[in-house]
Amino acid sequence: MAGTSLGVIMNGVTGRMGYRQHLIRSVLAIREQGGVELADGSRIQLEPLLVGRNETKLQEIADRHGLTRWTTDVDAALADPDMQIYFDAQLTSVREASIVKAIEAGKHIYTEKPISESVDAALDLARRAREAGVKNGVVHDKLFLPGLVKLRRLIDSGFFGRILSVRGEFGYWVFEGDWQSAQRPSWNYRKEDGGGIVSDMFCHWDYVLSNLFGSINAVTAKAVTHIPQRWDEQGKPYDATADDAAYGIFEIDGGIIAQLNSSWCVRVHRDELVEFQVDGTEGSAVAGLHGCVAQHRGATPKPVWNPDLVETEPFRSQWQDVPANAEIDNGFKAQWELFVRHVVEDAEHPYDFLAGARGVRLAEAGLTSSVEGRRIELPELTL
Repeated sequence: MAGTSLGVIMNGVTGRMGYRQHLIRSVLAIREQGGVELADGSRIQLEPLLVGRNETKLQEIADRHGLTRWTTDVDAALADPDMQIYFDAQLTSVREASIVKAIEAGKHIYTEKPISESVDAALDLARRAREAGVKNGVVHDKLFLPGLVKLRRLIDSGFFGRILSVRGEFGYWVFEGDWQSAQRPSWNYRKEDGGGIVSDMFCHWDYVLSNLFGSINAVTAKAVTHIPQRWDEQGKPYDATADDAAYGIFEIDGGIIAQLNSSWCVRVHRDELVEFQVDGTEGSAVAGLHGCVAQHRGATPKPVWNPDLVETEPFRSQWQDVPANAEIDNGFKAQWELFVRHVVEDAEHPYDFLAGARGVRLAEAGLTSSVEGRRIELPELTL
């Protein structure tokens, strides 16, 4: 693709994720550094066009950051020949229709997840994009977290030997909204608006587990609504119809078992809001958003169970910090750069619509498992 700049339609920048992570910490940060560096050493700059439904908010954001291009007319933005990429950070319930329009307009597409509300719809988007010849990508941000980058290095080095299991804890207490405001928008807790922690987090767990450990072959899950009533942004009570906690067991290639708890109804007694413990025959590690500690087989203590005595073994201090050994950039920004290189010079980018469909499928399977009380097998997903 010739040229020194790429026009990027950014739909949904008035939302928290679209604004903070994708506009400020990714696209504007890329602009500030002079663009995305390509394989030949040249750079290509990003020229954003902000899109949303609230004209006042859009203008405020544009003025705040010295941007001149914004609109509430998605169709007009898609018709602009200077815009080569369409990005979507809208609510899941309206994302699919916008992506279809972007495909029909011939735009390359980068989108938040889930890419749709069903597997069939996600596969349809993947087929449409393939037939239209447009490049497509889905955000896989957690793979770029410093803690998981360190964990990946341990895996690639063979540190664990044969990996046996993964245990993960994610979540925090989201206030109900009555006496303290909630940290998440109210639609997250209404099933009819696309809410629910399974549809939100299982898409993440799919790519984290499959990219680090292997394909997920089956899932057994229980999704629950622990808090049945919450208060919205206007202070009005509403029924919470979506699941706010999920407890899952995932069977992975090689006999690896992953157990992941996801909850917006848990008070944090961890070092970070998400932590994964990986145990293998030769060593173990615990990784969070930023930190990662490891314990090798030869340095593993020998605890003895004795409930009659107070435990004095300093277990936490017996683990070794895993160093970064390199500067680790913001994960959202790093993946934006990967996608831009994919568009401009056809660099590898495996996180496409089909990968996004696998995440939607895991969420669907988790909910089915919860309702039917059974293990759900996951055959290979293809177009």
